[in-house]
Amino acid sequence: QVQLVESGGGLVQSGGSLRLSCAASGRTSSIYAMSWYRQAPGKQREWVATIIRSGLTTYRDSAKGRFTISRDDAKNTMYLQMNSLKPEDTAVYYCKAVTGTDYWGQGTQVTVSS
Repeated sequence: QVQLVESGGGLVQSGGSLRLSCAASGRTSSIYAMSWYRQAPGKQREWVATIIRSGLTTYRDSAKGRFTISRDDAKNTMYLQMNSLKPEDTAVYYCKAVTGTDYWGQGTQVTVSS
């Protein structure tokens, strides 16, 4: 079992920045990939970025050049640094850990005002 807790969401103006955190606990040594997803009102949840055990990262096109996914293994925490935020980035952001089973956090709200 893996438990995930997101934090760092909030209200920010267009062009601003936020850093989301996802703290993992439990069988963290079994995690081989962690990802950020988001879900805007009335829309399906969509993938944002992934970091795998080797450190390789991938991003959705709209996040490239603005978002950076990273992790601190000593703290069992993954981050999403979001810069140049746009109103269309408004969503609940979720982290996911994969061990062969998918584990999800409860989400953190990000609201970008125009």
